[in-house]
Amino acid sequence: MKYIKKLVGKRVYLSNINVEDAETYVKWFNDFSVTDGLGTSCRMLSLESEKEWILQNSDKYQFAIVSLENDELIGGCGINFIEQLRQCAEVGLFIGDEENRSKGYGEEALNLLIDYGFDYLNLNNIMLKVFAFNERAINCYKKVGFKEIGRRRQSYYLKGKFYDEVYMDILREER
Repeated sequence: MKYIKKLVGKRVYLSNINVEDAETYVKWFNDFSVTDGLGTSCRMLSLESEKEWILQNSDKYQFAIVSLENDELIGGCGINFIEQLRQCAEVGLFIGDEENRSKGYGEEALNLLIDYGFDYLNLNNIMLKVFAFNERAINCYKKVGFKEIGRRRQSYYLKGKFYDEVYMDILREER
């Protein structure tokens, strides 16, 4: 069994990440349409380094986003920088191929991820960061219930222009 249905939604589920998917992740993480929004377009990623990252992080709240319909890998997400004493963490996600974007998969995966954070990791505050040009992502986050809490002005330089980094969060009581 390649994927385990850890967190199941209506159209996607979150599973463990698999080293067998390293080639797919490398393809996505070398695609500017993915990495521009993640802030990692200047990085080069090799198959070997991605395999190593997956092996080191497969048990650290990092998930594959998988289609329920056909068990196809469509993206990834995770809960990072968990501070148990303060009951806060950050989340991040991406959808790999353009044909899977703007279909609600990210919204569903994010809902599964934050419910897991509140219900099982005992978090109270979950934050994320997004670049101001990424309106599609910002709209998704707002639908889930995230609110803008601040900006780091002109902190991201991409293709000759500076962009703000937008900070958003959601509280357990807002779910």
